[in-house]
Amino acid sequence: MKNIVCFGEVLWDMLPTGKKLGGAPLNVALRAQSLGMESNIISAIGNDSIGQEILEELKTYGINKSHIQVSKKFGTSEVLVHLDSNGSASYDIKMPCAWDDIEHQEEDAKTVAQSDAFIHGSLAARSKTTLSTLLQLLNQARFKVFDVNLRPPHYNLKTLLKLMNHADLIKFNDDEIFEICKEMGLEKSSLEECVQFIAEHTQTKQICVTLGGNGAVLYIGTDFFYNKGYKVKVADTVGAGDSFLATIISELLNETPPQRAINSACAIGALVASKNGANPKVTQEEIEKIML
Repeated sequence: MKNIVCFGEVLWDMLPTGKKLGGAPLNVALRAQSLGMESNIISAIGNDSIGQEILEELKTYGINKSHIQVSKKFGTSEVLVHLDSNGSASYDIKMPCAWDDIEHQEEDAKTVAQSDAFIHGSLAARSKTTLSTLLQLLNQARFKVFDVNLRPPHYNLKTLLKLMNHADLIKFNDDEIFEICKEMGLEKSSLEECVQFIAEHTQTKQICVTLGGNGAVLYIGTDFFYNKGYKVKVADTVGAGDSFLATIISELLNETPPQRAINSACAIGALVASKNGANPKVTQEEIEKIML
């Protein structure tokens, strides 16, 4: 069984329908666990009742909670989620909160060193303490996956470049890669040119870009692989990209051919978008049906 470590935010997504467990790294860990991988999550909650609720809910998923710290400074994170008429989500993320205070611990470093993949995003890099811990753990990791999540105003180009230069695989959505390439001086370029530009400037051999309802692109070495997406009625987009990432990492670690990997990732991402919340149950029957 392959094992991964996800690093960063755990929180409550405050949706119009009520609160749901969330945070991109946690979403990736939960989906990977459902796909048969062993998942660990390094994060922090506050010393409060809603933090304890997170730990209680995680019991139902059977995921390892031993690397979730309790911050002495800040409370558990709650994120207000706004949905537009198409179900697309935007987020009101308060600062500071517990996952801004993830401290370096030797047991975490050992777990990262023993993992098949270490997955992190850009949001948790907004604070000095958590960024310092992240950079130390990156030095221990064998295979580093950077999930770019641009949530204004919680990022800057200097930190993004540093994290991209560490990565073995980078995941963007199309808006994110175009924005970053423009900031790096590349304008009016195709998606493929942007991918090759990032690969060249960061020495990253694997890049994937999600395209919303239009599928995704996977770049490995010098080859591109495409999926045009699967049509579903969108309930909300919360966590769809995270499930995509968990799936493609699972497939690649298990040496699935790249085209099959991106097809599976797009299928599960679409199914998650068709349901409420970031971590709905997705059955094998649903996956096979949508991929017909």
